[in-house]
Amino acid sequence: MSKKVLQSKLVLNGIAPNLLLKDVEVTAPWLFQGEISTEGEKKEYLKKLVFYKKNLKLLGHINLSEYFYLCMSAHWATAGTFVPTNVDNQIREGLWRHGEVGRHLEKMARITIDSWLWDYEDVTNRKSYNLKANQVISTHEGTWLSVAIGAYCALKRNKREALADEVYDVILAEVQKEEKLLLELQDSRDHINFLRSSALMAHNFGDLDRVIDQWEMDHDDPAVKRIYKLGHKPNESYSKILAFTGNVNKAFLSVENHRHMSLRQPKCLRRSHDFLVPVGPFMEEWGETLGSSQKLSAEEKAEIIVALHEGYSRQDLARGYVRAFRGMLKSMGGMDSLERVLPFDFMNDLKRSTFYTLSQVSSEEFEDEYRRKLDSFRCEMTNYQF
Repeated sequence: MSKKVLQSKLVLNGIAPNLLLKDVEVTAPWLFQGEISTEGEKKEYLKKLVFYKKNLKLLGHINLSEYFYLCMSAHWATAGTFVPTNVDNQIREGLWRHGEVGRHLEKMARITIDSWLWDYEDVTNRKSYNLKANQVISTHEGTWLSVAIGAYCALKRNKREALADEVYDVILAEVQKEEKLLLELQDSRDHINFLRSSALMAHNFGDLDRVIDQWEMDHDDPAVKRIYKLGHKPNESYSKILAFTGNVNKAFLSVENHRHMSLRQPKCLRRSHDFLVPVGPFMEEWGETLGSSQKLSAEEKAEIIVALHEGYSRQDLARGYVRAFRGMLKSMGGMDSLERVLPFDFMNDLKRSTFYTLSQVSSEEFEDEYRRKLDSFRCEMTNYQF
């Protein structure tokens, strides 16, 4: 990869900041169109992106810590979109190993700690809720864990022990937060949010594991043992519910939550933050949002249905796209609404397909099926049940 030198003399191996802003605009144009608020202490990262979009010339004058902040902001703003910005390795490792990192290390670590509490509510729909405690969890926590462990490793290598310990303490706080959320969802018998959380937790701790391996951390280090493979095997520091949840995800949900490549084709889905994809397979409400939206034409809704059908044909064990299709039909007025905008042959095939047959299952039947599955599932590794 060719190096880029900014006017500030900052040497970059990654994407130029102006191109990074363009990538954000391509996948999340609504951010720059005033659709969501960027006001508030925990949304300053969004305001920063909007500011630089209006003042592109200033991007040439940024230093390493500001570039790190820009990359973090861009990834937080797009992690829930159909095409997230490709700066993962920069914020997890690359920028922490930059030749100038020494004098920027503390500020980058402080940005990382602060980002734990950034408000991502409007930029992702991959969320689960603990309604009892008014708490939310998403895949953003996984992104945060992967950056935080990179910060911890960089701080340790640069002998910044006190700040490394501070970052590590927040990592532990995040793990404990997710453990507490799962236990409370179990206690309140909230099966559906527990299942959503299972997929999110597996993603989050998977991100953490990957970066622990990426930095080649010592697996025998007590600090590593306390946070490694939490979704794979029991850990004496935590409830067995973490390993149980990882196995629940593997059994029921891993096929549902992937990169949604088929949904990258209908560019209309990028028009509004309302269209961001949720945790599968519970996508019926999202489908209703798409079907009833005045921001989408009938032809665009048809294009989305074709993409859902194509996605299902690639992974026919996944049910999320079927549920989204059902939701769209419900809010559009049924199959008759598609006759004018979809080809006759496709409509004929659709009506005879398993995809269509499965879409006839009611919301109550569908969710009850998953409740029964969860109630009867026993994790062999932990002998744990919901």
